[in-house]
Amino acid sequence: MNRDQRIKQILQVLNPTHIDLQNNSAKHAHHIESMKHNNQFLSEGESHYKMTIVSSEFEGLSRLDRQRKVLSLLESEFKTGLHALELKTFSVNEYNRQ
Repeated sequence: MNRDQRIKQILQVLNPTHIDLQNNSAKHAHHIESMKHNNQFLSEGESHYKMTIVSSEFEGLSRLDRQRKVLSLLESEFKTGLHALELKTFSVNEYNRQ
């Protein structure tokens, strides 16, 4: 299972109605050397992502609390090479108003 699949699986606990996950790692290849640990790459091509997630679980939460919720769920991914996540979170109502 690749990182994209793991991220989507982990976030199912939020019952998302929409997840758009884009792997932007290729745009950051210039600093891949800084992502070595014990002379081995932490993750090859699965380090930088952009995500929009929509969930009723976000209703009534601040943007910061929503992001904290998502980031805490993805803690294991950050420990294994996920380096950056550009994150947009919406409640279902907010997303439908766009």
